[in-house]
Amino acid sequence: MQRHFKRATLALIIAAPFSAPAGSALAQQSVQEFYSGPGKQMRMVIRTTAGGGYDLLGRLVARHIGRFIPGEPQMVPVNMPGGGGIVAANYMMQVAPKDGSVLSIFSQGLASDQALGLSPQFKADLRTVSWIANVTYSNQLLVVHRSAKTQTLEEAKQRVTTIGTTGAGSASVQFPAFFNNVLGTKFKMVFGYPGGAEIDLAMERGEVEGRGTNPYTDYMSAKPTWLPNKIVIPLIQTGLVKEPALPDVPLLSDQKVPPEDKPLLDFMSRSAAVGRPLGTTPGAPADRVKALRTAFQAMIKDPEFMVDAKKHNMDIRPMTGEQLDKLIRDIVDTPADIRERVKRALEPKDGDVVR
Repeated sequence: MQRHFKRATLALIIAAPFSAPAGSALAQQSVQEFYSGPGKQMRMVIRTTAGGGYDLLGRLVARHIGRFIPGEPQMVPVNMPGGGGIVAANYMMQVAPKDGSVLSIFSQGLASDQALGLSPQFKADLRTVSWIANVTYSNQLLVVHRSAKTQTLEEAKQRVTTIGTTGAGSASVQFPAFFNNVLGTKFKMVFGYPGGAEIDLAMERGEVEGRGTNPYTDYMSAKPTWLPNKIVIPLIQTGLVKEPALPDVPLLSDQKVPPEDKPLLDFMSRSAAVGRPLGTTPGAPADRVKALRTAFQAMIKDPEFMVDAKKHNMDIRPMTGEQLDKLIRDIVDTPADIRERVKRALEPKDGDVVR
């Protein structure tokens, strides 16, 4: 009872700043009128606790985007962790007011999660989200430490290579499992590390040879010397195109596979391109969605915003709301037979796991 009360209270708190008359009076409000006025606030729902990458990026956008929205409303961050981002996504889709007053950076993996039916607790349809922009995206990298015996993708097909992971169901397991099942690599996944920082330390100590997956931009933010100084060696990158700084690292979609397996590579490549998707609720009025998209595009050209992003080592690689909407739909609308094959390919074989 107490838990439900807290959730209901949070919903009221988030909805309250934009409470307005119902019916035709609300419908006739201009964008300027809706977002302006003393004390008007928007909310940025953040899917993690404070301090992580999603939190830092969400707060960065929250600090700046209001200056470019007609009426210049303030934006207040609200952390809503749980379920790998599913709690925040379900809130946005089912509870938050459908009026363009609440934004969120959704979890990167939710589009493929929905397509593959991996999480029954995720009740939403991302095709109905009013997408504002992809704030940033970059390729997923499987890397090995420079001390590892395996230094190329071809060598990973010839010898067993130990890969640190966080555990079943995580992307750090799914990517190496997919490579084993589709490309013929021999990665041995070591379960149980709490997070990426612990896997990085395990590589340095020689406990494991590599890390299952991590975005290029995350390495450049958290470990900016590792890739340029070849402390870690990327064996393969997954995305739509190669990272400009990694022209010699093989791209998943370029790998030679039987024709019937090519759609599996395409699915994984599209899924990796969903970086940090920013959206508001389904049903938000079209003129407000347009204003929010325009505000985002103005924000990313603003020198003050870019200085703030650079100060926090954040690489902004935008994708428009229209482009993001198409990408999400392409993933979710993948034919059922391909989705089933991808789902099986993401599951590691028993012999490929160390618990």
